[in-house]
Amino acid sequence: MINWSRVAELRDEIGAEDFGDVVDLFLEEVDEEIANLSGPVAAEGLEARLHFLKGSALNLGFDAFSDLCRDGEQRAAGGEGGAVDLVAICDTYARSKTRFLTELEHRFA
Repeated sequence: MINWSRVAELRDEIGAEDFGDVVDLFLEEVDEEIANLSGPVAAEGLEARLHFLKGSALNLGFDAFSDLCRDGEQRAAGGEGGAVDLVAICDTYARSKTRFLTELEHRFA
């Protein structure tokens, strides 16, 4: 669900002192996009939203969430936006976020 090697790599790249700010920004932006996905989503904006979420997720090691966003992005690009499982995407993000925040302290204490 979480690629901890990627998280450690990112933390090393930006430094421990700035890592918390990056995490906060990531969660804030993704939470906002997830809230937008929870309501009516315009088909033409779905591909772009999922592309943003996919890239953000990859940067912070949210692999399972990123995979679902990638699949949804491809479906939306192919005109199958109605086949995108937004509930699964939102649920996977929520579970990933909980696990990430729970384990983050223990891994980088």
